[in-house]
Formats: sequence, C-alpha cells, structure tokens
Amino acid sequence: MGATGGSAKDSVDPHNPVTYPDQARVLNLYEPLFTRSPAYEIQPLVGESLETSKDGQVWTLRLREGVRFHNGKTVDADDVIFSLRRIIDPKDPGSGASGLAMIDPAELKKIDARTVQIGLKYPYALLKDQLAQYALGIVPVGFDVRKPIGTGPFAFESFQPGEQSSFKRFDDYWGEKAYADRLVIIDFPDDNAKVNALLSGQVEAIDNLPLSQIDVVKAAGAQVLISETGSWTPFTMRVDAAPFNDVRVRQAFRLAVDRPQLVAQALNGQGRIANDLYAPFDPAYAAELPQRHQDLDQAKSLLKAAGHADLRIELVTSTGIGSGAVDAAELFAGQARGAGITVEVRKVDSSTFYGDQYLGWTFAQDFWFTRGYLPQVADGSLPGSPYNETHWADKTFISLIKRAGRELDDAKRTDLLKQAQKIEYDSGGHIIWGFRNQVDAYSSKVTGFVPDKNLPLSNYQFRRVSIG
Repeated sequence: MGATGGSAKDSVDPHNPVTYPDQARVLNLYEPLFTRSPAYEIQPLVGESLETSKDGQVWTLRLREGVRFHNGKTVDADDVIFSLRRIIDPKDPGSGASGLAMIDPAELKKIDARTVQIGLKYPYALLKDQLAQYALGIVPVGFDVRKPIGTGPFAFESFQPGEQSSFKRFDDYWGEKAYADRLVIIDFPDDNAKVNALLSGQVEAIDNLPLSQIDVVKAAGAQVLISETGSWTPFTMRVDAAPFNDVRVRQAFRLAVDRPQLVAQALNGQGRIANDLYAPFDPAYAAELPQRHQDLDQAKSLLKAAGHADLRIELVTSTGIGSGAVDAAELFAGQARGAGITVEVRKVDSSTFYGDQYLGWTFAQDFWFTRGYLPQVADGSLPGSPYNETHWADKTFISLIKRAGRELDDAKRTDLLKQAQKIEYDSGGHIIWGFRNQVDAYSSKVTGFVPDKNLPLSNYQFRRVSIG
C-alpha cells in the first residue's frame, strides 16, 4: 500500500507513531488490549474483559487466551505490565502516556498468567476507552524496537525509514489470519506519485486519495472507499505566541473562516461543517453550542481592538497532513483577506513539517483521527499532551477535565465535559472547520475494505484484504 508522507524519522515503535506510514505499520505489527469497530464501538482485542471496583480506582483486566507474539511466546500478565510501564515511563513516555496518567505503575499487579490488576492514582471512569487507542500495542518483556515483535497479523521483515517497510503473514495469529502473504508499505511524500503508483499497479491501495482525483481514479477502473468519520484537519494557533496570545485574535481568525466553502472546495464536498469542537461521536459532544459562521466585520473589529489591524501571518502546510490540507490553507488565505488579514501560505514537505519544528509552528495545520473527547484531550489539549500543537494550558479547562475523568456518574461527567468544550469553543487554539470523510482508493483486484470511522483504509486492517 502507498501511505501519505513519511520521513527519515519514520518509526516502528508501537508507542510513538506520528505519520500515516507509522500508523499503518503499528496497526499491523502490534495490537492494543481493546480496539474500535468500524462503527466506533469498543471491542476486545488482546484483552478479553475489564472490570472496575465500585470506586473506579482498581480495575481487573482479563487477557484473551492463546494470543502469541511473533517469536512464539504466549502473551501473559507480565507482558501487559511491561508494556504499560513502557508507555508511561516518565523518562521516555510514549504518545499514550498522557491518556494513561491515572495508572500507578507500582499498582500494576499480576494476579495470574491471564489477569492483571490495574491500580489507579485516582478514580477514572473511562479506562477502557483510553486502552482502546491504537498507539498502545502490547509487546513482550524486554522489547527492543530494533527487533520489533508484536501480536499483529503481520510480522516484521524489513524497514527503511522514509522509504518502505515489509511484513510477512503471521501464521500463528490468534484471530482470522491474513489472506495476503506479504504487506509492503511504501512512503509517498508526493500525492501525484502516490496516485500514479496505484494506477500503474505498483501498489494495490493508497490512503488519502487527493479529492480532485476521485473521478480520475474511478474512470481508470480503481475503487474509491469513502468513510464518514470524526477526523479533522484543523488550523492550529499557538496560544502562547504573538499574535495568538490575544484571545481576540483567535476569535477573529475563527470568524474569518467560510466553513461551507472549505467543505465544498477543499474537501470536494467529502465532509461536513464543524464548529471548533472535536470528538463528534462522543456522547458528551456539545452540539447545542451555536454554529459559528463567517463574520468579517466582527473579525475586523476584534483585530483592531487587539492592535492587529492589517495583520500579516505565515501559515505552514504540507501534503503530508492529508487530503485537502493544502487546498484548505490556500482557500483560507483568500477568505482572510476580507478581514484585513494577509496569510502567506508556506508549503513544506512532510519530513520538514513533522521534523524538528513540528509542534512549534505559530500558525499551521495538522490531522487528527476519530477519538472520544477525553482521549483526544489527553493527546492534544493538556500541557503534558504529546501533540499539544496549540500549547493550550487553560487552568479552568484542566480542572474540569480532571474532575470529569474522576466522575463515575455519566450525567455529571457529561455536564463537566460540556463546560470544558465551551471554554475551548470560546478561546481555544484550534480552528476546526470541518469533519472530513476519509477517502482512499484501491485496485479493482482487491476485496475486503469496508467503510470505517477510524483510520484510513478500514483502519489499516490489511489482514482482511485479499487480492483476486
């Protein structure tokens, strides 16, 4: 398959995937304890069940029987404890560490070979949701990323960062075994090269089909896979850096956006309008907040009051962010002129965007997949989050999130989360203008892909794919 972007910093570390190729690799090499179905319902994977004490502070995890690693070893409680401690290691935390901050590493206890007691530092209501994140793969005790071993349907063969990686079918896989003998993931920083690779038969599938190429690909006889998701490609404003350290500027930029135009043109209609809030499938999603619309006069007024009339700003973008990102950046630049904002769009390659300056850009874009609200906050909206691209650190927001995580009553927790969303809606650093459909493509020879609310190409579940 052809994956969008990639760079020399590509990784096979199960606990630190950043780019699309990283994500495709870890979802086939490794497996977390739980996962999400195509309809976004939590399902058991390496874990079989998870039960909590009445106070929500001690959880009991039961492992699926007969799950084997690629080296033949059966997964047991020691491996789970090792994996969780590796993720939350304060000296070298994984990307999921923030979401598992409630776990007390000293209170991870082996009850028997298939049972782990997970003690928390404080009660937490949604532990199973946190454990269903894709960057929490279970690995064997003593795991060495130079010799990656997991429980996934494909086992490691080779890896060339920024180029390609290959994997062979794991015949001792506990579930339905892969149909394909081998999986090869090729990095494609250039969209045209990626589409040409599909049409020429170099690859059987590609993620993030450029939306302008849907009709071209169909006319050539290939298949287009469209999934309605909660994925979003925000504009990111660093709230700790001028000019966005003034909330009036952030509000003005949100009011400069013509959301219907962005969905219609940047997404080619493949999506729906958003309202500066993420996690639309979460039960606590604050759908009652007024839909924000473009208001250029109000945007101008706010900028003038902030001392930033006739503002000039650089917007950094890349095709490595995914379908529609560069188009959205260029469209926004045109929209913002109506508010007196001059936006200079700087397009860089994927290796530069996700290089040393990643998370440091003052004004940029990024991509996020479907998540529940609290897991998304843990990954991107707290001071300790691994991908806090806006440098958001609102004290009241943080307090509400802490209280919500500890609240066992669903109604009370929902109320706290709605209060937190209102703060982000009013003063956050994201411009969330739309939720994009995930649009991928594959050869007419291939079967097994289905629409999925998760990651591209049916959550990269290539074990289900067969080639006729």
